[in-house]
Amino acid sequence: MLPSHPWLCIIMYISTTRLQRMQHVQRLLDQLQPDASPQVVCAPGTRQPQDTIIIFTGSFNPPTVAHLALLKQAQRYAKAQLEPTHLYAAFSKRTVDKEGVERPLLLDRVILLQDLLCTRLPQTGILLFNRGLYVEQAQAIRHSFPKVKRILFLMGFDKIEQIFDPRYYEDRDASLEALFNLAELLVVPRGSAGEDALAELLQRPQNQRFARYVQSQPFDPAYRDISATLVRERGASYQHDITREVRRFMRDTRAYDRPVKRADGSEVDIYNERIQYLRQRLGPVS
Repeated sequence: MLPSHPWLCIIMYISTTRLQRMQHVQRLLDQLQPDASPQVVCAPGTRQPQDTIIIFTGSFNPPTVAHLALLKQAQRYAKAQLEPTHLYAAFSKRTVDKEGVERPLLLDRVILLQDLLCTRLPQTGILLFNRGLYVEQAQAIRHSFPKVKRILFLMGFDKIEQIFDPRYYEDRDASLEALFNLAELLVVPRGSAGEDALAELLQRPQNQRFARYVQSQPFDPAYRDISATLVRERGASYQHDITREVRRFMRDTRAYDRPVKRADGSEVDIYNERIQYLRQRLGPVS
């Protein structure tokens, strides 16, 4: 069943090839159950992790030029290593502190990031996790990909503050010991939080024993204040913070737009119409 309005038909149109890609990704997402033990799968076209891997987990809602800059910084770090090092962006079906984010669909965000990385960072893969905590993601990697020798998580300063925050744990130190037995952290500044703020965090008595597992990475100050939240909320005012691929996605799907008024005064949520369109072709989507 197609949308009843011709202009919606134009917006909703998705090629057969793209629908097949979306169907493949949705099948993988369906395998990931947030309440199951830690799980990870490779998105289509991503090679299985091995050797040393760097993982940048995010909601990418939407991916900004700052996300790309972080990945490029990780790529430079990888090239400087003395051992093979591979880079991955990653999504979780359960993201800590972002459980309420429902649109655009995770399916749409995965496909968009695939398109973006294919053009901008073609050697970067995508991993899909069922759980949001880094320790759970590290456990999933170790269980599923035994050829991985070393795991590094790439993150901004806001994330490492979260990692050391006791309110996220029943037993913080035991959880951190479990994490650092499996992985290390690469931290880049965000906003005004630079190397001094990271050093101060790591020098706190309760954190000192974990400091050796954390490395600071430089980051161009021009990207520090870029926010996906502002792009979502203010759209056109922040177009310079996203690439043409993301601008096209936002224009074509209206994922962040408010409902549109019809001539009769009723409203239509164009992105919700897209969801219904996908459900008619793919079945349940998430």
